[in-house]
Amino acid sequence: MYQEMSYGIAIQTDSNLFQGMYINAESPTISLRTATDGDRNFLIVVGMDHRVGAKIDLENAYDNLESVAKSLYQDARVLYRWNTQDCITLDKIPYIGDFSKTMKNIYVATGYKEWGMTTSNVAANIISDKILGKKNKYEKIFTSTRINPIKNRWEFGEMLKETTNSLIINKFKIPQDKLNDVGLDEGKIIELDGHKVGVYQDQDGNVFAINPICSHLGCELSWNNLDKTWDCPCHGSRFDYRGRWLYDPAIDDLKFLE
Repeated sequence: MYQEMSYGIAIQTDSNLFQGMYINAESPTISLRTATDGDRNFLIVVGMDHRVGAKIDLENAYDNLESVAKSLYQDARVLYRWNTQDCITLDKIPYIGDFSKTMKNIYVATGYKEWGMTTSNVAANIISDKILGKKNKYEKIFTSTRINPIKNRWEFGEMLKETTNSLIINKFKIPQDKLNDVGLDEGKIIELDGHKVGVYQDQDGNVFAINPICSHLGCELSWNNLDKTWDCPCHGSRFDYRGRWLYDPAIDDLKFLE
């Protein structure tokens, strides 16, 4: 699997909101739904997906969602912004069922592809039926021990390429940037005294340096210029600019360099 990040905003408007839930067929994917909190009504706009650790400019992720909201409601006021990530399988079908053919009574449910509320219900039914010894007619679709995802050769190749680059090749590349090349509110991997260092300089000129190697399996990290985090393109672990752990599968902080 790989990890994919998506973004969300909640807006209010003086106009009457539509009812229901909608999702477009184009790319990038945008979904729209309404929500209520007491006497407050919100429009939730979600989308702008990308792989965690992608080396892209992320500063406009929320602005793009706001543009969608204002195309529907010109007086849209953004009250909340957030982002999160989810596991995606190569064939886009979740893994639900036996964890292993050799380990009985241990089950797995993952790879929901951002459809967690729906697919978790499917998983609950399949796994509870397996525990009770019942046959579930949907079980075969989601078999977690399948090897069919390997058939998605293009995406498998891209994953393998990204992992190879981050785990091996990029480690031997010497960064062209030096400490003086890091601007205010900017993060980069630089060369310092013959070592690779991940550096972030805040808006006040304070410098925060870390070892830019993921504490999970050692992939080289990428700078996220929206959240000011160090993200792993291999497995989706994330760390703040001080190197403190935020997202698994890593469980340890990065080495903070004085």
